[in-house]
Amino acid sequence: MNDKLTGPTGDGPQPRGGMRSLNHADDPTALWAGALIAGLIGNDTAPVPKYGGREWQQIASNDPRRTVALIEAAEMWRRYGDEDGLLAWFREAHAVWPSLASRKTMAELDDAARPKPAVPVRGTEGWPPVAIPGRPGWYRCLVSGRQVDMPKQQVAA
Repeated sequence: MNDKLTGPTGDGPQPRGGMRSLNHADDPTALWAGALIAGLIGNDTAPVPKYGGREWQQIASNDPRRTVALIEAAEMWRRYGDEDGLLAWFREAHAVWPSLASRKTMAELDDAARPKPAVPVRGTEGWPPVAIPGRPGWYRCLVSGRQVDMPKQQVAA
């Protein structure tokens, strides 16, 4: 017996294509949609055109395959969302990433994370005095082109 043409219980031929071939026993909405589709087309194995496509537009308006295509499209939207969003997700998932050889090595990352020596505090022309770390109350100033340390009382004067 060909498994592709039988349902999950082996109970004979099942329609091919679309959501009709999927088993969603734990999803009441899918069960309702599947029962509605089965009531509309029964055991008809004719392909159902994609909703809104050229073939769908060309079949008669009272053809149950039009309604089946609509239900299948609604179920696909409910389960998987917007087709453009799904395609964008596929594109992102299959994006080409930089090769491992172009990435930094662990030694380079460790070197970048290693603490760097402190930059010495320097007074600058036209800027206010800079507090000196480790010497509370002392400030470094630029006076006549020289770096000079002064207590807070002298800086304010």
